[in-house]
Amino acid sequence: MTITLSDYETGAKYDGDHSAALAAVQERLERIQAAHIAHGQRSVIMLEGWDAAGKGGIIQRMTARLDPRYFEVWPIGAPTDEEKARHFLWRFWKRLPGNREISIFDRSWYGRVLVERVEGFATEAEWRKGYDEINEFEAQLTGSRTNLVKLFVHITQEEQDKRFADRLDDPWKRWKTGSEDYRNRAKRKEYLAALDEMFAQTDTRWAPWKIIDGNNKKAARIAALAHVADALEAMVPMTPPELDPAVAKLAGKAFGYKPKV
Repeated sequence: MTITLSDYETGAKYDGDHSAALAAVQERLERIQAAHIAHGQRSVIMLEGWDAAGKGGIIQRMTARLDPRYFEVWPIGAPTDEEKARHFLWRFWKRLPGNREISIFDRSWYGRVLVERVEGFATEAEWRKGYDEINEFEAQLTGSRTNLVKLFVHITQEEQDKRFADRLDDPWKRWKTGSEDYRNRAKRKEYLAALDEMFAQTDTRWAPWKIIDGNNKKAARIAALAHVADALEAMVPMTPPELDPAVAKLAGKAFGYKPKV
């Protein structure tokens, strides 16, 4: 199915009790993490999107009730000299989760076919080859029992400009915006072309994209968290572990514990 970003620009408000919906989906994510721990699962949740699209706010709410011992958030910036000396996927292989873990990527390996393409940091031969390399990488992940969820958070130019202005007006949020944002903004047309090709080449049956309309922050957060929960509940065994008789016996001796029927 063709992905058209203009289909995700309504910015409709969340229709319902946002606080209740957020609490409910966070509870689902908490159980999903428990299922990862109980069944030795591993998952990658990856977010791409425009500058100021709200990826950080989504991640903040996604992880709010998770046990920090079993997840990691990886903010991806420009590669270091050490990383540049290796294949572009090397730095992502190093950050993949082990059993019982969830890795959340704030930006990702798609930089090869987006910023590196548009800004000229990769040759045309390199970024064109990148599509096959990315698809093979994601096939290897899912083929080795690593669950993968890919989100792209979309906002209009008008909404992005409003958020940039809000950041500039707030002294405690000015650190979130810099000259790189405006370099990227000036090339929105080129980024849109790169995104169209990226979706066409990498929206695969084993690693499909989910587009989130980010033009209303609250609605976007619910949509993103709900999709992650839906996807992982379909991939992770959602049966709780059995009560260990030995532990129950110890609890019985310690404080008179008796299992509920």
